[in-house]
Amino acid sequence: MKRKISWTTKLEGGVKREVRVEVKTSLLRWQQKRTDEESWVYDFVPDAEDWDALEDILNRRSGRGRYIELAAVIHKLRLKAGV
Repeated sequence: MKRKISWTTKLEGGVKREVRVEVKTSLLRWQQKRTDEESWVYDFVPDAEDWDALEDILNRRSGRGRYIELAAVIHKLRLKAGV
């Protein structure tokens, strides 16, 4: 199962931050980019707000087939990460 999920948040000072998560079976690859930076930061360590945003997106999509299973996998990975 391979999925790509992304979202954008607005930070202080009007700076936008885009977060992308690539999910492969039981492996997550986190990426982020701020509009005031030129390049992407690959494999950054997400904080609790990033995990909350990812789980919120998956819960909203949970009525769509495999997202229910994916939400359970993400929750287990979050517990394993201790966040």
